[in-house]
Amino acid sequence: MPFSLGDILGAQVQPPFGVVAGAALIALALVVVNTTWRVVRNAITIAHEGGHAAAAVLTGRRLRGIRLHSDTSGLTIMKGKPTGIGMAVTLLAGYATPSLLGIAGAALLDRGHIRLLLWITIVLLLAILVMIRNFYGLLLILATGAAVFAVSWYATAPWQALFAYTGVWFLLIGGVRPVVEVQLHRRRGSGMRSDPDQLAGITRLPGGFWVFVFLLWTVGSVLAGAYLLDLLPENALAR
Repeated sequence: MPFSLGDILGAQVQPPFGVVAGAALIALALVVVNTTWRVVRNAITIAHEGGHAAAAVLTGRRLRGIRLHSDTSGLTIMKGKPTGIGMAVTLLAGYATPSLLGIAGAALLDRGHIRLLLWITIVLLLAILVMIRNFYGLLLILATGAAVFAVSWYATAPWQALFAYTGVWFLLIGGVRPVVEVQLHRRRGSGMRSDPDQLAGITRLPGGFWVFVFLLWTVGSVLAGAYLLDLLPENALAR
């Protein structure tokens, strides 16, 4: 049902604990089941490449575009010095961004801003859309944005809440699996151009160290999200 700007900016009634916990379980299933992960991983790739792109712009690099591929991989095309702190920050941003967005989303949900979260998501997708440089990426962003818009505009409040909470939990939980996957690829010798290994080349710290940093950040983000969304035991009892 359409609504006003005040409805978007205002806070909504937070859903009961069962909805929050149910959304977490749905997100967990989407991540751990390989069949669904192969599809929904595209959302993590969007966030990952968007993080690279945002960091590149903020560190003064020239952003040429983003490509998203049907195998759920992505590529951020940029121009600038291949070493230095700017490049290091840009590389760090990839695996860090899904979890960072998850924490930001959890903070909004903690304050009841369910519709605002959905519309911020649409704005971020539009920002990425203008940088897409391939047809599959264009379709992916448009389809994702259309789904979020449909929920934000037509769905009832309970469904909006379930969708928003599931999306935030997915960013938090889904941020962990790519870190595990990249380490598995590195062990098999097929991930030598990964972000951790490029960071190793810049910082002279081993790639395994950066994998550990990413793992610490993503797992810590899940715990932070659980705290913000009142899913930790003491918070759950209070709710």
